Amino acid sequence: MSSDSKSILIIGGGVIGLSTAYYCARRGHRVTLIDRNPEQRDGCSFGNAGMVVPSHFVPLAAPGAVSTALKWMFNPESPLYIKPRPDWELMSWGWKFMRASNAKHVERSAPLIRDLSFASRACFDELEALPNNDFGLVKKGLVMLCKTQESLDHEGAFAKQANDLGVPAEVLDAKALGKLDPDVTMDVAGGVYFPKDCHLSPNRFMAGLKRQCDAMGVKFVWGTEVSDFTQHGSRVSEVSTSSGKFTADEVILCGGSWSPVVGEELGLKLPMQAGKGYSLTVTKPRQLPQLCSIFTEARVAVTPMGDTLRFGGTMEIAGLNEDINPVRVQGIIKAVPKYFPKFTPDDFANIKPWRGLRPCSPDGMPYLGRTSKFTNLTIATGHAMMGLSLGPITGKLVSEIISGEKPSLDLTLLNPDRYA
Repeated sequence: MSSDSKSILIIGGGVIGLSTAYYCARRGHRVTLIDRNPEQRDGCSFGNAGMVVPSHFVPLAAPGAVSTALKWMFNPESPLYIKPRPDWELMSWGWKFMRASNAKHVERSAPLIRDLSFASRACFDELEALPNNDFGLVKKGLVMLCKTQESLDHEGAFAKQANDLGVPAEVLDAKALGKLDPDVTMDVAGGVYFPKDCHLSPNRFMAGLKRQCDAMGVKFVWGTEVSDFTQHGSRVSEVSTSSGKFTADEVILCGGSWSPVVGEELGLKLPMQAGKGYSLTVTKPRQLPQLCSIFTEARVAVTPMGDTLRFGGTMEIAGLNEDINPVRVQGIIKAVPKYFPKFTPDDFANIKPWRGLRPCSPDGMPYLGRTSKFTNLTIATGHAMMGLSLGPITGKLVSEIISGEKPSLDLTLLNPDRYA
């Protein structure tokens, strides 16, 4: 064991927590990971669209986001639904979101998100090359499918912005799309093709990460709720949980949508709303596209995973509530035949919908780095819909931080104290 080896306690076992455990253990640190769920869990990291997307360099808080949200908020089938409720935290989050939704914020944030995404994509390549670690990584790109010419024109302008930023993008008409992915019938005006995007099976990726962590001696403690922290000066000296007390040289909070609840015990302010998403996986689809895609107007993601086809979408802001709202699911089902006309609502009969809570910060940027309040506490949460895509690079950056190195990317914009 290296003399620089530290004991690490990670709170949260989603893709961010597992990635962090992997990269910390790889550096020789002694890692324990605790999670509130049992080992057989189905949270946000498992049922998502499985996309690795350098194309998604615009944060959630962007120009037009507020007006779009207002337009959709009274339609429970729309891609975004905010459940009206008298909640001070929701109102405060909404105010911060509104303030962040401007062009300057996007201009400042996009290069960093791009760099994080490409670095994470490289990590996926490295992870896939490990022995017995096939998680279905397909590097054929992604298509933003546009139903209308108006939408295609808008996405075309975005494609120029992407190319200017070093993210390759190509505008294609319907005929060219048919040649690019001949295995599915499309009814669209055209689309934008992002060749550097890829997709994978989240379940298999998570299982592979867990196997790698097990092999390196990571200790897992499941079904464990954090109840309290003991502080000694500027350090977190002890973490009290339902499974007993834990001590560690370094504590890392990767609790997803539950991070603010845990952070509150430490006096941390991590404004966050849980954005509930849903997915439906068709086990015997009548057509199986080769590429992953997004129905642009409907905001539905489509991913082939082996012989199955997953449709996912919606953003429902309704608190830490994991109930399935059938109206939201119907919104996804109704969208599919509009873009893939061979499909019908009957294709989704008897399919159990999955749901997961995505941790959304008000400015659409993750919280990543040390908090100034404690010398041995690092935060890694708030990735919204980019948790899987940015999971590996997040874990790698955290391992650099706790190893006393300067992070390989400038994390100033991700400062977890930015709303303190």
